[in-house]
Amino acid sequence: MSRFAAPIAEQIWDMKYRLKAADGAPIDQTVEDSWRRVARALAEAEAEPALWEARFYEALEDFKFLPAGRIAAGAGTGRAVTLFNCFVMGTIPDSMGGIFEMLKEAALTMQQGGGIGYDFSTIRPRGAEVKGVAADASGPLSFMDVWDAMCRTIMSAGSRRGAMMATMRCDHPDIEAFISAKQDAARLRMFNLSVLVTDPFMAAVKADGPWDLRFGGKIYQTLNARDLWMRIMRATYDFAEPGVIFIDRINAMNNLSYCETIAATNPCGEQPLPPYGACLLGSINLARLVARPFEAGAALDAGALDRLVRVAVRMMDNVVDASRFPLPQQAAEAQAKRRIGLGVTGLADALLMLGLRYGSSAAAAQTEAWMHAIARAAYLASAELAREKGPFPLFDAEKYLASGTMQAMDADVREAIRAHGIRNSHLTSIAPTGTISLYAGNVSSGIEPVFAYAYTRKVLQPDGSRSEEEVVDYAVQMWRDLRGDAALPEHFANAQTLPPLDHVRMQAAAQKWVDSSISKTINCPADISFDDFQQVYMAAWDAGCKGCTTYRPNAVTGSVLAVSEAGEKAPERDSGAEVVYLTEPLNRPAALEGATYKLKWPGSEHAIYITVNDILQGGHRRPFEVFINSKNMEHFAWTVALTRMISAVFRRGGDVSFVVEELKAVFDPRGGAWMEGKYVPSILAAIGGVIERHLIAIGFIAGEGLGLKSDPRALALAADGTPRAPACPNCGAYAMRMVEGCMVCADCGHSKCS
Repeated sequence: MSRFAAPIAEQIWDMKYRLKAADGAPIDQTVEDSWRRVARALAEAEAEPALWEARFYEALEDFKFLPAGRIAAGAGTGRAVTLFNCFVMGTIPDSMGGIFEMLKEAALTMQQGGGIGYDFSTIRPRGAEVKGVAADASGPLSFMDVWDAMCRTIMSAGSRRGAMMATMRCDHPDIEAFISAKQDAARLRMFNLSVLVTDPFMAAVKADGPWDLRFGGKIYQTLNARDLWMRIMRATYDFAEPGVIFIDRINAMNNLSYCETIAATNPCGEQPLPPYGACLLGSINLARLVARPFEAGAALDAGALDRLVRVAVRMMDNVVDASRFPLPQQAAEAQAKRRIGLGVTGLADALLMLGLRYGSSAAAAQTEAWMHAIARAAYLASAELAREKGPFPLFDAEKYLASGTMQAMDADVREAIRAHGIRNSHLTSIAPTGTISLYAGNVSSGIEPVFAYAYTRKVLQPDGSRSEEEVVDYAVQMWRDLRGDAALPEHFANAQTLPPLDHVRMQAAAQKWVDSSISKTINCPADISFDDFQQVYMAAWDAGCKGCTTYRPNAVTGSVLAVSEAGEKAPERDSGAEVVYLTEPLNRPAALEGATYKLKWPGSEHAIYITVNDILQGGHRRPFEVFINSKNMEHFAWTVALTRMISAVFRRGGDVSFVVEELKAVFDPRGGAWMEGKYVPSILAAIGGVIERHLIAIGFIAGEGLGLKSDPRALALAADGTPRAPACPNCGAYAMRMVEGCMVCADCGHSKCS
């Protein structure tokens, strides 16, 4: 009998976590084989491996403990892979040689699949003097473009889709350009952006005072702090970026403030890390620990939670020794501090089983109590590990116990640490769990509310057709199994119906016992006023959060999955965004409208001319065919081939905007060229850029010039003129949704962050 609660769970296991031979033949015959493989690999570091293999297997069994995807996929495979998901790279020197050395390190890390975070505040602003070369600096954003091209190149070489986080301090002279950088739909698509907001800045905002932009001791400009804050808010309101990180709060609450300074996070923000820091993630599935769900005496099994946390801490500590690292600096950092990030998933489902409405005061209090219990068990387990195996090398008892997090910790935990030390510098973090939550039976993700109680998933069949399959939330399915067709109770609230401040309340409640940070999205209604929107960020600041990420569905960002009914009562079923896939090519009218573009590639004697013709369909223009011509006969064969292939794709209909990204991802090993201030990795990438500009101009994809911004795969509007969800880069369905600060596909489980 299958352990999987739904077909999508088994498909994700088979696609992402099942060990297979090089020819694709399965080695893990069942999910139990996968659990056994991981348990055995992580028990090898123990003096009694058989004993701990059994305990680790028990923790993994029935999806109670969910190690992050890299651990599930890589542990025990014999492959030289990293088991760490994300990294913050070294501090970028303000020199050309140093900058490109950091670029090389980033490429090596991303080549192994790790997402990276960087603080670009250390690079001098645009226009600053570069002594000795009689030139002005190009500024940090120009180098971010280089990083972006590198990430796209690594992605095109066959690695997973890259993920990067770029941060910049709120007092950097180029902060205004940073805030607006991604309003150009073609720029920095591989990056998430966040502003490092300081305590003095927030004080100046509240006081409506002046704010200096400075670098290297020089003041470049003085602005009104509130005006700058409103620029951040307006960009986030209209374009979904940048996010906000309260960096002084992060450093003040850091367990290791005595030996490190943090200036960046991993791509989804749950792990603020020092230079070369790495995040190792895992989640306790709270939905599996509730006894007597939906009954009067429903409660989380506190004893089971305590035991599970203690075993999970030991497993994750062993991962530090079992993993490979892209760079020796990352290995040294991990060994010196043994940082882990144990979090939760299924929180919203567990609350539903107890009869608590997500976002209510009672739910927030229960969340705080559960996170306190997890933190307490984790710290006691780590202290016990320190007694057995030794504390992390940089442990200093007096300085560690004086840190902000430890001031609030239980007295007996502090005494255990004083007596034995502690094995891991940090223990708790709440990471994105979009994929592993689906794998575990579609439990609610992380500490997010249930996104959709049920939705229709389109499944691609071998013959190219698509079938429909209902995907039901874990708690909702349990309710159906217990109560049949009985209506969902009033306390069943979901992400579509919750007020934004309820999200803030839940994030703040969890943050009290999380020593790293939290990846969470605060869903805002499309019609929220700008003033109410910016107050969400102020509320997050006032409540003690370490950062804030919002998502407001509209024509700019794309919509979430369409819900079947509106109002205060949560819908019981959501309908997936409709996608039209055509099996027969579109018919060509006798006459078409289009445009011709001239492309001059540096070093080539003859220009290339690109014509894109459009067809009118459902009141909207869409691309129908492409013609690529040049007098250079060396280009003849491939331009003809490209003309025929792209035109054939366009004539099939559906979402064809992936053509742009595929072309832009092609790099020439002989080198690309700088065009209009941007690095273009190949002539094919340049052609992709031309086609992209045309698709933006006709409104087929969202982008600059239309007051829109989105991933180039995202259609601006559905056929009825309403905003539609972005298309998934993996399966093509318009089912991408923002969960925990990361876009996740509801159809195939693809996540940018996993």
